[in-house]
Amino acid sequence: MIKALDKDKRPFRFHLDSQSGVPIYRQIIDQVTGGIASGALHEGVQLPTVRQLAVDLSINPNTVIRAYSELEIRGVLNTEQGTGTFIGPPNVARDETERQRLLSRFVDEFIARAGANGFTVGELIDRLQAMRREGPRGETAKKKETKRYGSGS
Repeated sequence: MIKALDKDKRPFRFHLDSQSGVPIYRQIIDQVTGGIASGALHEGVQLPTVRQLAVDLSINPNTVIRAYSELEIRGVLNTEQGTGTFIGPPNVARDETERQRLLSRFVDEFIARAGANGFTVGELIDRLQAMRREGPRGETAKKKETKRYGSGS
């Protein structure tokens, strides 16, 4: 198990769901950005190398490269040659109006996708509140693989 250089948080886990229909590279991107949003990952935390994550999750290294590259383009990750890949500083360049517009768009998309899969807004709210209390990994969906990253014991 790889541990990142973060002494203050519990280890971060990647969860791949081969049954979800979401591409693996997209799952990695979503989990890194979700980890940042939830506070499980923060600036300066080192992620595993491309090779190590690919081996740990039994996926093609090109999949990890694609995810890391997209995250680097977005400014979420910083890669330092010979040192590693790290969570970058928060992107706070947006003003509050832009943030609220983006949040509304994300919520609308989330509700639409969940509704198309038979979930009600009430179920979404209940799950979000549970995640806030327990952390984001209380789901019971089938996982391809689970690996922890971050530091801790």
